[in-house]
Amino acid sequence: MQCDTIKKGVECTFMTSGGCNYKQGQCHPVVDKCEGCERTHEFGGQLYCKSYADPAMKWVHSACNFATHVQATVDKSGRVKVNPIKASKRASKKR
Repeated sequence: MQCDTIKKGVECTFMTSGGCNYKQGQCHPVVDKCEGCERTHEFGGQLYCKSYADPAMKWVHSACNFATHVQATVDKSGRVKVNPIKASKRASKKR
């Protein structure tokens, strides 16, 4: 449905017929770490994320998975950091 609170006219997954279904009832502005992301858009003089209602929560543990301006982390040996569980599954499929 289309948002009728802050991002008027934008398709939002949190909108229902009863209004905004997100925790606080509205989207939150982006944080400093979101600067340069292509998913930000200005609504009413403030920047908001088009993909997520509370961008600060996406940056709590590590980089936001929606961020278009962040590259994958590289360890000291020059390889991209891979989840060990996913790596073992990939290795078992190649047998």
